[in-house]
Amino acid sequence: MKPVDRRSFITAGVALVGGAGAATLIEKARPDATAGATVGSAGAPAVDTTSLSSVEPFVGFHQPGILTSRQAQATFVALDSFAPDRPALLQALQLLSFRARELMLGGSVAASSADAPPADSGILGPLDAPDRLTVTIAFGASLFDGRYGLAAERPRELIRMPTFPADRLDPARSHGDLLLQICAQHRDTVVHTLRELLRTVRGTFQQRWSIDGFSSAQRGPRPNSSTRNLFAFRDGTANPSTSDASLMNDLVFTGTGEPAWTRGGTYQVIRIIRMHVEFWDRVGLNEQQSMIGRSRDSGAPLGGSDEFDDPRYELDPDGRRIPLTAHIRLANPRTPATGKQRILRRGFNYHRGFDEAGQLDQGLVFVAFNRSPSRQFAQIQQRLNGEPMTDYVTPVGGGYFFAPPGARNASDFVGSGLLLES
Repeated sequence: MKPVDRRSFITAGVALVGGAGAATLIEKARPDATAGATVGSAGAPAVDTTSLSSVEPFVGFHQPGILTSRQAQATFVALDSFAPDRPALLQALQLLSFRARELMLGGSVAASSADAPPADSGILGPLDAPDRLTVTIAFGASLFDGRYGLAAERPRELIRMPTFPADRLDPARSHGDLLLQICAQHRDTVVHTLRELLRTVRGTFQQRWSIDGFSSAQRGPRPNSSTRNLFAFRDGTANPSTSDASLMNDLVFTGTGEPAWTRGGTYQVIRIIRMHVEFWDRVGLNEQQSMIGRSRDSGAPLGGSDEFDDPRYELDPDGRRIPLTAHIRLANPRTPATGKQRILRRGFNYHRGFDEAGQLDQGLVFVAFNRSPSRQFAQIQQRLNGEPMTDYVTPVGGGYFFAPPGARNASDFVGSGLLLES
């Protein structure tokens, strides 16, 4: 099966001039060593040249957006495929990868004929700055049904996300054939990228659901302090270190027992979790802290003084200091038996205004990467079943997906091992 020729694709209308164009953009935007932003005119905001010129690599053994340090803005969009056959699906995934790579690299927007629709929406101006943009592509279980002859190559644990006891999943906000995770430092970069990628695959993929997310600002007291969720507690304190390659191979990336094409990939769990913030705001601070197991201000485990203190559960077997039902104690008991059940979290807050009852629709876009959902994510969910926080949160959407290994070079695309080599 012959892949789409990348040169033909670019010539046909890709909006960016790669290579020299991108290098020119980065060189022009690169700040002085002593400056993080250029000074604007009186009353005008400064230009964020440090972030805008920063490039995250698209090519690599793993896809970007998994081990990448979390950006400030994100959009998650699930798509359903209407490709009539496997060659059409292959072509769409190639175009998606090629366009994602161009946008992540950044560059000058190509000139268009005055009588032709512009090749780029232009909402970022004449230069598409990289802005630490990452695009992560993942497959849902439904892509491996009978339409494309892929059933035998389905990742072993890729199933339709089950409904857990506290879930109220909306089918219109759940599952999908494909998931795009788009992250960058600025909201306009994310919006532009989504618009360009959907334009690239129009007629092949159609949106099923989407959710926008944001990271809270780094407000200290230290550079490595975790940011806060919308319950005001620090979130992600106990995340495993992404700089530990051996640990990431144990907890995140697939190994033996899976189809060969999956090596270097990972299972991605996404959960849209509504937080009932008005209800939460009427709860006493001590009760909130007991439910979480941490101090709200410092993030320290109860009885500790620093966010990263070890909770030392073995010194508190009866839960007098940190209740046995506290969220941190159930999610990560820190025992030898549960060490292999940890997950890599990369979540974002969300705010969607008000619902029909006039209540704030706020919450968490829970994102987790793990090697085995049955051994890791599902086991954690079982321990959390019935925890006191259940009264204050409701999972309403999301799904299980599999993020394939990354593109091996500039001519490769995400999913090539599945569609070209299987």
